[in-house]
Amino acid sequence: MSAHPPMSVARRRWLAGGVALTAAAGGAWLAWEQTRSTTSNDAALEAFWQLQLQQPEGGVLSLASLRGQPLLVNFWATWCPPCVRELPLINQFAQAQAARGTHAVRVLGIAVDQAAAVNKWLARQPLSFPVALAGAGGVTLTRSLGNINGGLPFTILLDGKGHVQARKIGELSEKELQQWATFS
Repeated sequence: MSAHPPMSVARRRWLAGGVALTAAAGGAWLAWEQTRSTTSNDAALEAFWQLQLQQPEGGVLSLASLRGQPLLVNFWATWCPPCVRELPLINQFAQAQAARGTHAVRVLGIAVDQAAAVNKWLARQPLSFPVALAGAGGVTLTRSLGNINGGLPFTILLDGKGHVQARKIGELSEKELQQWATFS
């Protein structure tokens, strides 16, 4: 015979519920901490604005020249199927925004890829917004901007003061782009 009396069903449910609640609270705290640390990384954002990136057609693009109005930055690669799928949608968004003039969200594509592959892709599928090259270092750059896992595509929306307003890891939808257009 056991020295301990059997636990009641109600007591087991309370105990299981308490364990589940504790685990959920711990997970929520961890997610909040990760988001808080990535959204408040002013040093990484300032370093981003100081970058000067090569462009596929030659020349250098100073990201500081894009500061001062809302900017959608899309990190992509030619070898990334969801990246390639979303680029025509982002291109349409860029064209619609350009038609708005001074109240537009500008668009910048940063290719995490080699210049030759990007040039070949752009020859088949031209884009109406500027593209810069980050090469393999682009994954590290996305991580510093809040893309913890370094996945592509990764898109951020910056306001006119250069602060992050939204982030998306994965393929954008038309609905998301329409919502982001309201930040201008």
